Amino acid sequence: MSMMFYVQDDLPPTRRQAWGRLFGTCVEKTREARGHSVEEVARLAGMEASQWAAIEAGYVPDPAQLRSMAGALECGYEKIALLAFICQGAWEQ
Repeated sequence: MSMMFYVQDDLPPTRRQAWGRLFGTCVEKTREARGHSVEEVARLAGMEASQWAAIEAGYVPDPAQLRSMAGALECGYEKIALLAFICQGAWEQ
């Protein structure tokens, strides 16, 4: 009989990745709904396309980047700040 047990130390990084991916997916869907490419929104936000793509893939952005991301997505800072608040586990270390 095999026994499975839960390793508590793996939870925080996994949880952070899950919240980061949720944030990134929401950003990606918003960008797609606006009909913009990664390159377009990255340029509008003053970022490299690779940085934007990394955020959509789950990399957690610096909170200071949220305002420029909101402007590029034309979604309003309040909406992206609320999304960041909901996904706040992504920013926890």
